[in-house]
Amino acid sequence: MAAADMAGVRDRTLATADQPRQAAARQATTEPVKLDPMKILLVSQMYPGAADPDLGAFVADLEHELIARGHALDRAVVSQRAGGRPRHLALARDTFRAARRFRPDVVYAHFLAPAGLFAALTTRAPLVVTAHGQDVENARTHALVRAATRLVVRRATTVIAVSEWLRDRLETTVPAARGKTEVVDCGVNLARFAPRDQTAARATVEWDEDGPAFLCVGSLTPRKNVLRLARAFERYGKGSLVFVGDGPLRGALEGRPGIRLAGTVAHEDIPDWIAACDVLCQPSLVEPFGLATLEALACGRPVVATNIGGPPEFVPAGAGVLVDPEDDDALLAALATAAELPRPNATGIEAALAHDVKIQAARIEELLARAARA
Repeated sequence: MAAADMAGVRDRTLATADQPRQAAARQATTEPVKLDPMKILLVSQMYPGAADPDLGAFVADLEHELIARGHALDRAVVSQRAGGRPRHLALARDTFRAARRFRPDVVYAHFLAPAGLFAALTTRAPLVVTAHGQDVENARTHALVRAATRLVVRRATTVIAVSEWLRDRLETTVPAARGKTEVVDCGVNLARFAPRDQTAARATVEWDEDGPAFLCVGSLTPRKNVLRLARAFERYGKGSLVFVGDGPLRGALEGRPGIRLAGTVAHEDIPDWIAACDVLCQPSLVEPFGLATLEALACGRPVVATNIGGPPEFVPAGAGVLVDPEDDDALLAALATAAELPRPNATGIEAALAHDVKIQAARIEELLARAARA
């Protein structure tokens, strides 16, 4: 087939795969704000900043959607990874000052501790707090953190967990969370993460190796299982694997044939990397939700994802492979299987529609309004 014909087929495939997304986006963006405007104080220990533009980008996306729905927001946040304990002490101070200055109708905190704890102790407004995963794990393993988490849960009108798996874990750790915990993930920005031309994306990120192109987005840490992924790729024996992110295991990944370390990139550049790959890999030892996996589905890319945590709740058959993260042979087989799945992957694109950040923001808006009324 001629190159022009191939391009036409690709364009038609992208257009067809994108039709459900466009319809959902039109419905979400034209839906009027039905609730009275609220003054919302956002408190988070993760938020994008100049030094770390990828830090807590999901928090900023939800903030922007709540503003678009007619609400006034102020924030007390940590916007850099560096700084140690003083940055959290500064968050406590900033939360106290913002609450006195802004006088919110409701406080919306991300992470049970320390952000949720500071919100619980320094404000008087109703509190809604989202658990993301590590905060729950800290409560499971540290008695002092568990006591602080119990205080936050008792103080909160509503607790949000980003997956059913995480809700079960939280309620087991802090039984007081039962009956007041809702499941709402942070959603995916379907305008930013959408099918796009792979050739153009590869040119943008300078990815020109032949063979299947695998991508892993996240910190280079033991929990992300990056060394096992690298070994599975080496056994697979063809194509290329790019790690986007940084961390303590960088040195163990450097110099391996076929493996490239792109380092940390701005969240706004992640869609180009996903579009450039053939398969997004997130075989973490545990993934409380799995936002990078969801973003890949929205971009029409097949995934290899852990079967422990949130991904089994949204990765359908035909859009990827769920894998036992500690089974080397299963991970190798998953790479081979996922590389053969259709691209763009219409099944994955459709699955991502239900997690549109606009839909999730509307659900959170209702929980915030319910808390404010209470």
